[in-house]
Amino acid sequence: MEQVLKCLVIDDDPDVNAYVCDMVVQTSFLDLAGSLDNAQAALSEMENGAIDLLILDINLPGVDGVTFAGTLKELPARAAPRVILISGSGEHALAGYKVDAIDYLLKPFTYEAFYKAALKARNLSKAPAAAVANDHLFLKVEHDLVRVDINEIKYLESARDYVKVVTNGSTIIALSTMKALEEKLKGHRFMRVHRSFIINLDKIDAIQHLTVRFGKTVIPVTEQYRDAFKAVFSDWL
Repeated sequence: MEQVLKCLVIDDDPDVNAYVCDMVVQTSFLDLAGSLDNAQAALSEMENGAIDLLILDINLPGVDGVTFAGTLKELPARAAPRVILISGSGEHALAGYKVDAIDYLLKPFTYEAFYKAALKARNLSKAPAAAVANDHLFLKVEHDLVRVDINEIKYLESARDYVKVVTNGSTIIALSTMKALEEKLKGHRFMRVHRSFIINLDKIDAIQHLTVRFGKTVIPVTEQYRDAFKAVFSDWL
């Protein structure tokens, strides 16, 4: 039996809302659970896990779509829906990536584009859950082992026999190798983009051409790592 995803559409433009709902109805593996014109009204639906896929406009009154999508990460895994973001502008694409949206559709989009995004949602729903990785690591700093929360790390930079670990609030010089720390970060959203840099994909402030920026720090993506980097961001660039 084909897996059917319960789908909720949120868009404050009645014409776009109706257009997207019609696309949902046309798609055999989607079941239209409802449509709304604001994000706040959807909270109760999200909390009880009744929705598998959320098609969410970014430019909403009150709470915008990106902010609302970010709050869904706080829900239990069983209750959090997949999210497809839609917008009349491409300027929010990176923000969509940061909230784990599975696709970003630029209005006006075709049914073919919608169907491909919906297929991604279905395929991800079929995938087995990944093993939970540790949420912290211990770094050797002089005579101490210093605990660092992994989600606080922005990037790592090789410094001869040490690794500079840059977090939200500090820079730690750890006695380690990049290879050792790369192994410990497996299962998290980190990527090597340069011989001397490993970055946290969720902490990127901006991407320009083949560089990434964290505040005022600009890190190049070198040729060896470009294909993997482009593949990760193919839906957003």
